[in-house]
Amino acid sequence: MADPRNDPLPDHVTTPLLTLITEHSLDDDYRQVAERRGAPGDAPNGRPAWIAASVVAVFGILVATAAVQTSRNADTADAGRATLIARVQDERSALAQQQAAIAALQRANIGLEDSRSQVGADQRETNALLRRLQVATGYTSVTGPGVRIVVDDAPGGDATQVVRDEDLALLVDGLWSAGAEGISINDQRLTALSAIRNVGPAVHVNSRPVNPPYTVQAIGDTLTLQADLLDTTHGQQFFDLADDLGFEYTMQNENSLTLPAAPGPRLRHVEAGNGEGSQLEEGARP
Repeated sequence: MADPRNDPLPDHVTTPLLTLITEHSLDDDYRQVAERRGAPGDAPNGRPAWIAASVVAVFGILVATAAVQTSRNADTADAGRATLIARVQDERSALAQQQAAIAALQRANIGLEDSRSQVGADQRETNALLRRLQVATGYTSVTGPGVRIVVDDAPGGDATQVVRDEDLALLVDGLWSAGAEGISINDQRLTALSAIRNVGPAVHVNSRPVNPPYTVQAIGDTLTLQADLLDTTHGQQFFDLADDLGFEYTMQNENSLTLPAAPGPRLRHVEAGNGEGSQLEEGARP
C-alpha cells in the first residue's frame, strides 16, 4: 500500500497565497463575463465596455485622491517640520540667553566674593587697629608680662617723706618712656586723660583715692623694661628722689600681669543743636 505522505501536495497548498487569490479572482471574472455573453438578449459588447470604463474611472479617481492626500500629507509634514525647527531655534536662543545670564551672575558672584574677602581683610585690620588703640588708650583690659613696682612712704618719716602725686607721675612718665604698653596704679588704669593729683593728703588716680603702698604695674618687655626705665630722665629723677626721701620700693619682673580697663570718659560739656552750650557736672550724663 502506498504511503500517502509521499503523494505530491495540491496546488492550493504549494501556490503562494497572493498568486492563488489573483488567479482565482481572474478565473471567476472571466467565467462571469463568458456566461453573460452567452445569455440571450445581452448586447454583444455593451455592458463589459461600460464596466471597464467605470473601473478605469474609479481607479483614476482613487489615484487622484491618493495623490491629493499625499500632497496634503506632504504639506502637513513640511509645516510640522518647519514648526519644530522654529521651536528648536527658539529654545536654542533662550538657552543661549540663560547661559549668558548664568555667566554674568557667576562674574558678579566672583566680584562679590572678592569684595567680601576685601571687606573681611579690612575688618580684621580694623579690629587689630582698634585693639591696639584700646590697649594704648587703656579702654580695654590687657594681660601680659611686665614689671611690678611697689612704692610706700618712708617708714617713720615726716610729712615731707610721703609719696605724693608728682612722685608717682615721675615714675609713670619714666615707664611710658621706657616702652610700657599699659600702666595701672592700685588697679586704676592710666590713659591719656588720666590725672594723678593730691586731694589733701590723699592721692587720687582717675578721680578716685588710692592708698599706700602704691602698686604700679606696667606691661612691657621684661628683658629691657627695668633697664630702660633707669635710663630715662624721669626714671632717674624718681629713684634719686626715693633714695633721698627714704621711700620704700621694690621692682620685679612678672610673667603675667592683668590690667583692668579704664573707666569711660566723662562728659563735661554738651553742644545743643542750635549752638547753645550747656554745662554738666563732672560725671553726669545727659
